Amino acid sequence: MDLSLVFRQGDGVLMSVFLLLLAMSVTSWWLILRRSLSRWSVRQANQQLSQAFWDAPDLDAAARLAEQHDAPLARIARAGLDGLGHYRRNQNHALGQACGIDEFLVRTIRMALARETARLESGLTWLATVGSVAPFVGLFGTVWGIYHALVGIGAAGQITLAAVSGPIGEALVATAAGLAAAIPAVVAYNAFTRVNRVDSQEMDGFAHDFHAQLIAAGGQHGVREL
Repeated sequence: MDLSLVFRQGDGVLMSVFLLLLAMSVTSWWLILRRSLSRWSVRQANQQLSQAFWDAPDLDAAARLAEQHDAPLARIARAGLDGLGHYRRNQNHALGQACGIDEFLVRTIRMALARETARLESGLTWLATVGSVAPFVGLFGTVWGIYHALVGIGAAGQITLAAVSGPIGEALVATAAGLAAAIPAVVAYNAFTRVNRVDSQEMDGFAHDFHAQLIAAGGQHGVREL
């Protein structure tokens, strides 16, 4: 089957369908490779930071360690430390009177955790879109190609197997192209969703433990608690 016939004999609509599917496939594979490398590096960075962070002798050493890294756990730690410092500076003003340190740190760390979760989910919407839309784009190309093939056969006034199999066979390739673009996107979406769920649970556990450490540090430094 010569796919070049689609571009030599197909009309603008059929060629647009193939170009759109090609763009979807290339973009999806680029995103899959990019996110795979990114997720691997993020997981390694989180594991290294988590081990070193909890091995730190005190909170000040842990804070210096968090400043030196750009892992998601480091950003959560910096947000919590910044929140603790902000609370200390304003504990005698309206902010300190509005809520206790526990509630304030929960909100601060929760917002940082939400930002990191959003980073993990970046690109998943595109993969889900390609996985759900690409088969229908390919099916549209197939229907359109078969329609024009039948119109051409009717205009010729002669129906033979050779006349039918070629144009219709080329049109059916659009369905295969749609599936070729959709299947990797769906598989990658499911895999990334599973990995993100595990990473989110690990970050949530870190945030919970770190919150307890900050509460203890706040009490040691004279910040009022609930």
